[in-house]
Formats: sequence, C-alpha cells, structure tokens
Amino acid sequence: MTKRPTVQLPTLPRLLLLALFFLAGVLLGQVLSGRVPDTTGDELRRYLEDYVRLGGEGAPTVQTALSALVIYFRYPLFAFLLGFASIGVVLLPCVTAAYGFFLSFSVCCFTAAFGVDGVLLALAVFGLRCMVTLPCYFLLAAASWGTSAGLAAVSFGRGRRTAPVVYGRACWVRFGACCLALLAGVCAELFLSPVLLRLMLERILG
Repeated sequence: MTKRPTVQLPTLPRLLLLALFFLAGVLLGQVLSGRVPDTTGDELRRYLEDYVRLGGEGAPTVQTALSALVIYFRYPLFAFLLGFASIGVVLLPCVTAAYGFFLSFSVCCFTAAFGVDGVLLALAVFGLRCMVTLPCYFLLAAASWGTSAGLAAVSFGRGRRTAPVVYGRACWVRFGACCLALLAGVCAELFLSPVLLRLMLERILG
C-alpha cells in the first residue's frame, strides 16, 4: 500500500493566517488596555523618572544579558519547538495571538502614561526588538505549523498510511540563521537600547 502524502498549506497562506491571529491579539490588547487603572500609568511614569534620575543602566551585566536572551528567544524558540509536536497545530495560533496581545498591551500602557510621546518611547523600547524577533518568529512559526500539521495527520490519520514528516537541511539552516539574527539583536539591545531609551526619556520627562 502506498503512503498518502501529508497535506500542508503552502508557506504564504500559513504566514497570512498567523498574521491574522497576531492582529487579533493586537486588537484584543488595545481593547483590554483601556481597562487598566490609571494608577498603572502613574507607576510607570515614576519608574521611568527614577531610571533617568539614577542615570540609566550602566554596562550590561550577566542578569541583563540573560534577560535580553529570554526576551529575544522565547517566542521564536517556542515556535521552532512546536514544529516537533502535533499539538503545535493548535498552540501556534494561540502563541501568535498571545504575542500580539502582550506587545500591543505594553505599547498601549506607554501611550496611556505619556500620551503621544508614549508612542516614541514605546518605539525606543520595543522597536529594535520587534525588528529582529517578529521576522524570526513568523519565519519559524510558519514552517513549524506545516510540520506540526503533518505530525497531526500522522497521529490522527485513522489508520491511513501517511508519509512521515521529514525535517530537512532547510529546517536547521533556517533555525541557525534566526539564532544568529537574534544574538545580534541581543547585542544591539544591550548596548544601543539603553542609550536610545535614556535620550527619549530625557526629551519626554524634561
């Protein structure tokens, strides 16, 4: 008996579908951010004022480096690992929506605390990070969604013989390239972002 090939959506439709889940998370974050108490914005303002008064962060420490690694790698790495589990076909859209939600919610908190200037402040905080992590995440997530769907077809094929899911060289090259890009982003985050943030805070807080 010949094996049935596992049916997968092409990469572009998968990207578009994941982008829709991300957009849904962004919209939900904007809606729920309106329910945050006003005191949250005041607390954020006081924290950033203390940041400026104390002179900002100095040279990167082990703690800040580890924190940056977690921030940059958590979503892309999770997306890559879900490609090895059939449950990824369900979890990847959920993770993508959560990614959009928390990013949108954070930006809206800055806007609520600082008004129009909060957009520039959020850009200083999240701009570089998003430029690196978002492309890596979607590149890995789209591929992982295809392989996880293939694994789900094998697991729930109801007795039908399906072709096994193969993780070829392109899978590892893609992951390696994303890791290099993320590491470069971490280095930039450690040395450039504190400077940009301090300049922006001095402009906003006067």
